[in-house]
Amino acid sequence: MSLNRRHLIMSSLAVLAAGPVFAQNIPELNLSRSGLAIRGVDPVSYFTNGSPIRGNKELAVQHKGGTYWFSSEDNRNLFLENPDAYLPAYGGFCAYGTAVEAKVDGDPYVWHIIDGQLYLNIDKSVDKIWTRNIPRYIRDANKNWTWLQKS
Repeated sequence: MSLNRRHLIMSSLAVLAAGPVFAQNIPELNLSRSGLAIRGVDPVSYFTNGSPIRGNKELAVQHKGGTYWFSSEDNRNLFLENPDAYLPAYGGFCAYGTAVEAKVDGDPYVWHIIDGQLYLNIDKSVDKIWTRNIPRYIRDANKNWTWLQKS
């Protein structure tokens, strides 16, 4: 990727990131001010229903500092059995952003499951870029996440 194109993408991601507010006390999770993870979408629903479903606050679970909502008791129980199997990569931050060293919001309605892992991206235009070379972006994001999650 050319330096100018990378700069343009990074600048765009920075502008988009200015909107959402994240909990500052848990830098590795993308949380709302209230501590709600993935905007209240049931993380298990991607795997059981093939699409994101809004969870119910009455079926909430606290996990690693975040609050996850579930659309059914069955989904909540599946999560409790193996939370890591359902959590989005990079704490719910944008997969492409993480690949290009930017920690920005992941939209739970712009998603993919690759090799059993849930990935979120900030919007459909960024997602189009990410899908052009998913293996490379996952490799880069995995490398960057080791330090980026602490920031």
